[in-house]
Amino acid sequence: MMRLHCLGTAGYHPSETRHTSCYFVPEAGLVLDAGTGLFRLPPLLRTTHLDIFLSHAHLDHVIGLTYLLGLIPTTPVECVRIRGEAEKLQAVRQHLFSALIFPAQLDVQWLPLEKSDLQLPEKCVVSWFPLPHPGGSVGYRFQWPTRSLAYVTDTTADPIGNYIKQIQGVDLLLHECNFGDDQADWASKTGHSWTSRVASVAKVAKVRQLLLTHLDPRAPDHDPIGLAAAQAIFPATTVAHDGLVVPI
Repeated sequence: MMRLHCLGTAGYHPSETRHTSCYFVPEAGLVLDAGTGLFRLPPLLRTTHLDIFLSHAHLDHVIGLTYLLGLIPTTPVECVRIRGEAEKLQAVRQHLFSALIFPAQLDVQWLPLEKSDLQLPEKCVVSWFPLPHPGGSVGYRFQWPTRSLAYVTDTTADPIGNYIKQIQGVDLLLHECNFGDDQADWASKTGHSWTSRVASVAKVAKVRQLLLTHLDPRAPDHDPIGLAAAQAIFPATTVAHDGLVVPI
């Protein structure tokens, strides 16, 4: 069985209990975003390769790439492939890995996303789709022969959006939910999502399970986005927290 490990579930900045966006499927060597939660990766490694998929280049999603410098030499990982939109990869390499900021080079492959779907090991087909967000973001669908996973973050949820067909019927949908319903206006202004809107997306897309991610680090841990409001629309909803492990 494949399992998703939540290494970092916050947006913007870490808190005492949440690091920023990073999710890992050890059986596939699959990493979704590289926020501060990436430091938790080594004990979970099961493969000699890592495929890191970046949704965009905002710091809370890429700062953990710098942690790879200490991770790679001390683990069995032989190959690290970092994938994302070409301009985002270029920005990360030019700025985050500038000699004035991080004076070391990573032994990794930087692979821009192409127009066609991608075939990964374990018979996984990866497709991607644009999402509206300041600076742009990318969502992903990972399709194995018997299971599927979609990752949608840093966008404003839209039950009639173009991405609905891309996530249709997945077994597990990770969808950002940075704000509760009481902050819907602020969510729209900042390019983020709110509770009932995300639940409506899951309902329309007929996914099997919804995991709410990219949570406001300032919100209370016991109920950061008003879970009852989401479950009233889509009962199979869970709020992610650091350390949570979810079967796919």
